[in-house]
Amino acid sequence: MPLPRNTIGATFVGGALVLTLSALAYPAMLGVENTSANTSRIIANTPYGPLTEADRDFVVKVRAAGLWEYPLGEMSMERGTTKEMKEAGEHLVVGHAGLDAMCRKIAPELNITLPNQASPQQQQFVATVDAKPGKEFDSTAVAIMRVTHGQIFPVIAKIRATTQNTLVRQLADLANDTVLDHITVLEKTGLVNFDQVNFQQTTAPKLPKEQLTPPAPQPGSPVVVLTPRPDLDVNTASPTPSPSAG
Repeated sequence: MPLPRNTIGATFVGGALVLTLSALAYPAMLGVENTSANTSRIIANTPYGPLTEADRDFVVKVRAAGLWEYPLGEMSMERGTTKEMKEAGEHLVVGHAGLDAMCRKIAPELNITLPNQASPQQQQFVATVDAKPGKEFDSTAVAIMRVTHGQIFPVIAKIRATTQNTLVRQLADLANDTVLDHITVLEKTGLVNFDQVNFQQTTAPKLPKEQLTPPAPQPGSPVVVLTPRPDLDVNTASPTPSPSAG
């Protein structure tokens, strides 16, 4: 008698992976709560509207998220054992290339310095997946990515609902579309264990500040650019951007 999908999923994400998700689950993906107590404090008045601490941190952390999800997408394209897994990798690469391009476009306008490295915890996500062989690679990548993407949704919604800055609002629109697209293709792999997802989303611990914050770029260091691979069909792999918010 074949095992139910949830049982198989629980087996894949058991043991060390459960510990990984418990220790590293979002907020490591975005780290938006890693700010001062008053995130609504306006730190700059720009031609696009006031910029709050939460707005600034959102731009920084969206950029940082791409610095670990983009390489994980490339790994999934190359090492995924199914067509659905490789497709999920394509969507990760193209989606984060689009978000990265927007972050790099709006950051100078808002006088925001972007990181060039993911945080140590985010880098550990990639290392954890990279260490898994075959189908275990697929299941581990899906488990981590589905948890983090599921937990980013309310953060994006809060920024979109509260920001008065039109550029940050446009980034939140694109981030919402991208995350929904990624959740959809991850679920198409058939490897999502929803019991595990729901558990991790409600029990993820608060992580120390130094584990969440991506390293600051060094003066004079070139900006890392995430671009879609030339072999990808951007039209089929990228989500549909939202209309620009006014």
